[in-house]
Amino acid sequence: MPEGYEITTKPHPTFYFIGVTTSKSSIMKVFPLWMKEIGRSEVVIEGMDCKIHDGAEVYRRAVAQIKHDPLSLGALVTTHKIDLLDAARDMFDYLDTYAQICGEVSSISKRNGRLEGHAKDPISSGLSLDAITGKDYFKRTGGDVLSFGAGGSAIATLLHLMNKQDKGDRPRRFIFVNRSQGRLDHAQAMVAGIDTDILVEYIQNADPVRNDAIMGEMPPHSVVINATGMGKDTPGSPITWNGILPLHAIAWEFNYRGELDFLHQAEAQVTSRDVKVEDGWVYFVHGWTQVVAQVLHFDLSASLFERLNRVAETVRAK
Repeated sequence: MPEGYEITTKPHPTFYFIGVTTSKSSIMKVFPLWMKEIGRSEVVIEGMDCKIHDGAEVYRRAVAQIKHDPLSLGALVTTHKIDLLDAARDMFDYLDTYAQICGEVSSISKRNGRLEGHAKDPISSGLSLDAITGKDYFKRTGGDVLSFGAGGSAIATLLHLMNKQDKGDRPRRFIFVNRSQGRLDHAQAMVAGIDTDILVEYIQNADPVRNDAIMGEMPPHSVVINATGMGKDTPGSPITWNGILPLHAIAWEFNYRGELDFLHQAEAQVTSRDVKVEDGWVYFVHGWTQVVAQVLHFDLSASLFERLNRVAETVRAK
């Protein structure tokens, strides 16, 4: 019983999905198709549902299962990326640079007998944002970024923008708004160690009416992100139906499933405010393919990503 946890010996190579409502995710249908596409049909996926901000022992037990069972290959972590690493950091033999900077892991994998943690969000959120905005977006438009939510995905998006070489690809200002002060403190600690010309602001607020006012002060063409999990993991939206998006804004909902209230609020302003609305599907595909490639140790070439994306689209279309 390593580290005091009972380990289940799996009969098949198993990939875990550590989330909140894993059975409702499209990945449960997409994953078997992807395994067939890459010739690894023997690998199965299993969900591990944890409560939001669950107890440390829950996260340590999940990591122990992967670490000590030979056929438990690894995992993708969604909502619990920061909490899991906070609880189980000492159980990892390696953390990549992004995991150390962001204080989170979205990928748990094993290589040569060691347990590795990677933060893939700066890569997957970056690939997704670049696809949405295009080159020199912030130079062309003068827009800023407003993120409702300051969790791992939101921090990863800021980190991606900070690492942009060309000034035209960086916004002048990035604003975090979060319900709790803890996540803001975590984001601020990360940014403090990075040299950047992006002005980062931190606002603690849980009142949707005030969020409407904050959003109303953003310049035209700003990118407004819902990274709160509201509309998927929890009900509602960070803004009210009276909230007005900036003219020509990009409204980016990080999720692709659930009630998606924020997405629908933005869709209602497509004509009146010339708003471009994006859901989280592209982010979903980039995020999952990055982690699956890490866990199963294959090269995710551009051509293979396109094949896997086409396979995923067959599930979404149904």
